[in-house]
Amino acid sequence: MKQFAVVGLGRFGASLARALAEAGHDVLGVDLLEERIRPLANVLTHVVQADVTDEEVLRSLGIRNFDVCVVTISSNIQSSILATLMIKEQGVPLVVAKARDDQHGKVLQKIGADRVVFPERDMGIRLAHNLVAGSVLDYIELSPDNSIAEVMAGDRLVGKNLRQLDLRARFGVNVMAVKKGSKINVSPKADDVVMEGDVLVVIGPNESIRRLEAR
Repeated sequence: MKQFAVVGLGRFGASLARALAEAGHDVLGVDLLEERIRPLANVLTHVVQADVTDEEVLRSLGIRNFDVCVVTISSNIQSSILATLMIKEQGVPLVVAKARDDQHGKVLQKIGADRVVFPERDMGIRLAHNLVAGSVLDYIELSPDNSIAEVMAGDRLVGKNLRQLDLRARFGVNVMAVKKGSKINVSPKADDVVMEGDVLVVIGPNESIRRLEAR
């Protein structure tokens, strides 16, 4: 069981903190506003109303003892940057920071954030792919050039095994898993046959995924 600290309990931060707590982890939630702290008092392991841009406050919270700290402040860029910098300096092994835009994200990376996330942008990308490509059920951008996509098996794929389809050679994507209803095969074999209703979880360059979508 890991220990998480979520700094900033707006909609994204509160949702993340709840999900981590429901998964059985110890979660510390921190925010400057009491109205954001109160609803989570009986949900998270600890909640604290505090100014996370104060180094002494972070030290008193024992932030360095947490495995992961997620800084979800994005409306106030200065506070986001200061909090991320000081939390990283405290020695937290993994610091994840939410960015408002690309420029904000670049600054967070330069000051030491181990991972930068763009929830609004990423959700927009996923929704766009779902709307435009009817065969794509979900889409996660790993980098500007590579993604993971869940693709509904079309008529041209059904009835053939993965060796016959050879999606790596034909489209440049690798099949990570195959979903069959509520079950998921995370290590599909070359002889596994794709059936109607199956969902292929593939990883590869965005252009390769688009070519697969088109087929």
